[in-house]
Amino acid sequence: MAGLINNLLILFLVFQNNCLGFRSPLSVFKRYKDATRSLSSECLGSDRPVISLGLSDFALDIRMPGVTPKQSDTYLCMSVSLPVDDEAYVVDFKPHASMDTVHHMLLFGCNEPSSAENYWDCDEGTCKDKSNILYAWARNAPPTRLPKGVGFRVGGETGGKFFVLQVHYGDISAFRDKHKDCSGVTLHLTHQKQPLIAGMYLMMSVSTVIPPGEKVVDADIACHYKRFPMHLFAYRVHTHRLGKVVSGYRVRNGQWTLIGRQSPQLPQAFYPVEHPVDVSYDDILAARCVFSGEGRTTETHIGGTANDEMCNFYIMYYMEAKHAVSYMTCTQNANPEMFRNIPQEANIPIPVKPDMLKMTHGHHEETKDTDKSSLQLSKGEEEEILDQDFHIEEAVEWPGLDLKLGQVSGLALDHENNLVVFHRGDHVWDENSFDSKFVYQQRGLGPIEQNTIFVLNPSTAKLLHSTGKSLFYLPHGLSIDKNGNYWLTDVALHQVFKLGADAKEPLLTLGVALQPGSDKNHFCQPTDVAVDPITGSVYVSDGYCNSRIIQFSPNGLYIMQWGEETSLGRARPGQFNIPHSLALIPDFSQLCVADRENGRIQCFRLGTGEFVREIKHKSFGRELFAVSYAPGGLLFAVNGMPYPGEAEPVQGFVMNFSTGEIIDTFIPLRKSFEMPHDVVASEDKTVFVGDVHARTVWKFASTEKMEHRSVKKAGIEVQEIKELETVVEARLKNNPEPTDPLKKQEKQHLVRQASTGVSFVLITTLLIIPVVVLLAILVFIRWRKTTVYGADGEHKLDSNSSRVLGRLRGKGGGGLNLGNFFASHKGYSRKGFDRLSTEGSDQEKDEDDGTDSEEEYSAPPPPPAPSSS
Repeated sequence: MAGLINNLLILFLVFQNNCLGFRSPLSVFKRYKDATRSLSSECLGSDRPVISLGLSDFALDIRMPGVTPKQSDTYLCMSVSLPVDDEAYVVDFKPHASMDTVHHMLLFGCNEPSSAENYWDCDEGTCKDKSNILYAWARNAPPTRLPKGVGFRVGGETGGKFFVLQVHYGDISAFRDKHKDCSGVTLHLTHQKQPLIAGMYLMMSVSTVIPPGEKVVDADIACHYKRFPMHLFAYRVHTHRLGKVVSGYRVRNGQWTLIGRQSPQLPQAFYPVEHPVDVSYDDILAARCVFSGEGRTTETHIGGTANDEMCNFYIMYYMEAKHAVSYMTCTQNANPEMFRNIPQEANIPIPVKPDMLKMTHGHHEETKDTDKSSLQLSKGEEEEILDQDFHIEEAVEWPGLDLKLGQVSGLALDHENNLVVFHRGDHVWDENSFDSKFVYQQRGLGPIEQNTIFVLNPSTAKLLHSTGKSLFYLPHGLSIDKNGNYWLTDVALHQVFKLGADAKEPLLTLGVALQPGSDKNHFCQPTDVAVDPITGSVYVSDGYCNSRIIQFSPNGLYIMQWGEETSLGRARPGQFNIPHSLALIPDFSQLCVADRENGRIQCFRLGTGEFVREIKHKSFGRELFAVSYAPGGLLFAVNGMPYPGEAEPVQGFVMNFSTGEIIDTFIPLRKSFEMPHDVVASEDKTVFVGDVHARTVWKFASTEKMEHRSVKKAGIEVQEIKELETVVEARLKNNPEPTDPLKKQEKQHLVRQASTGVSFVLITTLLIIPVVVLLAILVFIRWRKTTVYGADGEHKLDSNSSRVLGRLRGKGGGGLNLGNFFASHKGYSRKGFDRLSTEGSDQEKDEDDGTDSEEEYSAPPPPPAPSSS
């Protein structure tokens, strides 16, 4: 009997060892097991290049190993080998770089790097064999997002075995303090086969010569396409200082279809192709770079230094896996005559402000002694670009709900990050406020006798300052310019005011008091103001009874306007049905408008009013009240109450500005939104929402940010929590305060501990096998004892079994924690370049809430609705 049991136990142990021999996701990283990287102490990133992200995914951290370039226009390279032998797919990129130090980065895939050194001068080359460009970054560009189901294929029999990072250090004045740089990129890879394979098509001029003083020089590139169909989803342009505009097209049967057009002096990111473009066999791909030789005294040739030029048009595409080609180039002009028919837009420069030009190019010019301070970015631009995984919830400790306010119409944040609230005191907007010609009917009440502008501590809601008494009748919009001046609108007065933070009287007034109109000198219920921090230009959304955006000079002189009323049917670009809120996006030189009754956001180019794109989602419902931008690439918005029979709830939205994708939604935990009217977000992604019906201000913050705060109260430093939760996130040494929004724990991608990579099959096997073997042993023992001892033996067996199973349960209770392994989380979305929804309605809401409601009519007024209690 004892021998039989021993044999069974030996078989069990042998079987268990064999099970443990199965390769887990961690075992594929064997070569990295003890090979932690030796990075500079100044580099605060992970010293582990590989981090498991679960069953089939992992992250690969590719960083410069603490380098200090010795001269400007230095190109340094380093390589990292793919830590797996089998095929994998790159599905996401996260950059770690600042324009303070890095002009641009390129990531290549190949099989043999040019050097085996820790890093090397890229003049030696990047790869000895053919290299493929996988990723490019420049000037704090937003992260590249691949469509769902698309990945770059690496490893295996056909993919590259190495990644080579090339970093171009432009002006090295930032390294006067001799600090070390660890810029790079983190890749998200998966073993799951992707049905669509991404690739890069590079169009490049190699022979262009720009004569000195020549005002316009065209560099044209064109190639016939001779492969299987490909689908284009992103593009990037690149020149040096002389480039004015770069455009790319597909030409089919003589028809030119725009792929993308951009100024190379703007952020050199990969931008989404706005309208999907497919390329088929025998189509022509064409590109043009427009240069100006003005200011140069010698010829300028194509080359790699600041005194040379480049003409590059990158196209990201995807193809079916069975036909996929990872990299293609075009360096010729196969048909010069065809460029006589190129669209005129290809030669129209895109205006770029001088400050933007300086910040875009880090190339060093020997003729100028550029001070380091001239390359410093704004505080917001120093932030790392936000990861898509982001969640906010109401900050329930915020006491702002208890403030005694009137109808809250506008919110803003001053330069000390204090919350500024614009409210209506004891005045309300109801059905008696205006006549059919939009003339205010309650002038007899006089202006609001209470202070209408409150300055609050953003953490405690303590009142720091108040002003605005006896100035306004019906407050509406509020913004704050770079000098701390308040810009406010009053829908009853039909005016816009510039008010000093401590001033009793306006510094500037636009419009005629109490007189609605639609000419250059009048407004009709203006809703909001935005001020360009670079040029000082003032943009006014006008309004409830006009459908336009007006641009003024900093001194209030009329410059231009654009917009028109919404026509019957689907609202077209540039048409408005109550342009209700403005968000200025200086990083991209755009102005975004909450087109309220059309339930959408429209974005336009600053200075020209040129329509850029529409952001519209079904979840917006029919009304979108307000929009706000936070440095780092996030757009926030709030919608209106749903119409009867409609399901879309009133809520807040967090969106990726570059793609328009909704990252998160949020609602209050205490009470509910009634009529959220304005939204503002701080640089640390704290969000405030003003509710005109609830007469309150809500505060929302990152859930993990609040978790960090509670842990710190318990005596644990925030830095320690960051080290525990964020494995691959980099922080500048002189900026320890986290500026990236903290992500919800369930949705992290690069934060999982390697221990969670244990295979589900392995865990299940290890749990089941001992139980099965033990039960077999117990059954055998029970059979033997029943045979030999009868009923008494059965009683003893029960007692014995209880002890054995009790021990087993005890070990199960305190052993492997499956909670972490099986934790539910929202699926990771990579649909960054998916087409935006354009569903919705342009009908106007019919609402009447009595004296406490804000009617905010559009023209013409809606029919009266039954009064509510």
